[in-house]
Amino acid sequence: MNDLKQVIIKCLEKAMPTSIDDLDKFLEIPADASRGDYALPCFPLAKILKKSPALIAQEIKDKIVIDPQYIEKVEVVGGYLNFYGNPQTFVKHLLENFDPKKEKFGSSNIGKGRNVVIDYSSPNIAKPFHIGHLRSTVIGGAIYRIYQFLGYHSIGVNFLGDWGVQFGKVMAGLSLWKDEYTFTEGKEIDTILKIYVRYNQEEKEKPELNDLAKKWLKKLEDHDEETVQTWQWIRKISLENFQKTYRLLHSHFDSYHGEAYYNDKMQDILDELQQKHLLKESEGAHVVDLEEYHMPPCILITSAGTSIYATRDLAALKDRAKTYDFAKALYVVGAEQQLHFKQIFKVFELMGYDTYAKR
Repeated sequence: MNDLKQVIIKCLEKAMPTSIDDLDKFLEIPADASRGDYALPCFPLAKILKKSPALIAQEIKDKIVIDPQYIEKVEVVGGYLNFYGNPQTFVKHLLENFDPKKEKFGSSNIGKGRNVVIDYSSPNIAKPFHIGHLRSTVIGGAIYRIYQFLGYHSIGVNFLGDWGVQFGKVMAGLSLWKDEYTFTEGKEIDTILKIYVRYNQEEKEKPELNDLAKKWLKKLEDHDEETVQTWQWIRKISLENFQKTYRLLHSHFDSYHGEAYYNDKMQDILDELQQKHLLKESEGAHVVDLEEYHMPPCILITSAGTSIYATRDLAALKDRAKTYDFAKALYVVGAEQQLHFKQIFKVFELMGYDTYAKR
């Protein structure tokens, strides 16, 4: 594909109505494969040439001389000039290179040892491993190995869900009903889950349990020794439970820093946002306004004065950039989190870390 791209660039250089530096950066891979292998968007040229993008694309097509060995056809679609590679040449090249390289086929050193941070799996402690996390673990593990194969240094991060109000409920539940349950070795998580489920059910009829959970979470946040020890025990047995699955899947992680790890790093993020005039008050909450980028505001401090998942994700991203100086940071998550991470990446860019955001 890189050979095809270079062939297209050489063809374009002779047909372009005006010279463009770094022409390769203008070429895109269409999201729809039926639109070709590469596409040249002509919209940036419209301002220069004072013509419609579609007309510019047609004029370039009329002048371009293609090499049929590499390019099967060229089409104008709207303001795009779409290039279709010759599949026969591609297959021939594939077959010629496959046998000599065998298990090394497809490998390269395009990564040049640069770091790629891959955030995947990320289950919640105090709960059994479930199918949603299995999907992320399998896909993330595959991406980890692919980037290693391409010459990058893969760094697997398991961003454990090990903080939040659910632990207040678990702690409160243990204080109320611990003696009613049996904690069989190796199955403690199943018992803890039963207590958590029971707490949520009884909380519907006993609102005072909500306040009790908040008190226990406050004790955890205030580093009450006994509460912290209980939390550490839950985290330990949760990880032991997860490791059984990870061993079966041959999953490897270089870091298990979860949400709790970033508790003391969130204030620095908030201070930096404040200093850069990005943090605004809105209906009692503190947010970063993203209306200009067609997104809702990114809430970092709720109207109740508490941090949320976005606060910890932003702190984690900055910490990873500082620790690993990554070439890429990848998140293997469900599609429902797409907006959340678009907001996080945009805020990170607005903070001045656009070098990382555009790598």
